[in-house]
Amino acid sequence: MAFNTILVKNYSDVFEEIDAGGTILPGMLLEETSSSTVVAHNSAGENALPMFAFEDELQGNGIDDAFATGDKVQVWIPGRGDQVYAILADGENVAVGDLLESNGDGYLKKHVAGSAGVVEFPLAVVGYALEAVDLSGSSGEEGSSGVLGYAKRVLVRIV
Repeated sequence: MAFNTILVKNYSDVFEEIDAGGTILPGMLLEETSSSTVVAHNSAGENALPMFAFEDELQGNGIDDAFATGDKVQVWIPGRGDQVYAILADGENVAVGDLLESNGDGYLKKHVAGSAGVVEFPLAVVGYALEAVDLSGSSGEEGSSGVLGYAKRVLVRIV
């Protein structure tokens, strides 16, 4: 199922406009820096505030239009139950209900519990997949159909 927006279901209305500290795609998981900019969340599997870039529809831009360094990024901090059309990392294969965490590049990956099921970072899980997406055969070098190259987006419910 494809959407033309990142904000699929929004119950909380927490929005910010923050300068980009690098190239950002709508649907990326973000983090705020000490210089008050946002960048792609870069700590794989570690704690993350659910904070996503959404499309700059006021400028006529869609979900494939990237923000450049210094641009004002439309940032959404979704709450529990909200649904976001996020980006799944290459090589991932998720089923409905799989927990998702940061891949360390703004994309999401399947959460795998540590040894004996111990969770080292209790805020690592940002949501769970609402649809099955199989990118296990993907290298990121596939043909181009938009800025991501192919369908890498996944519908996620925030936990």
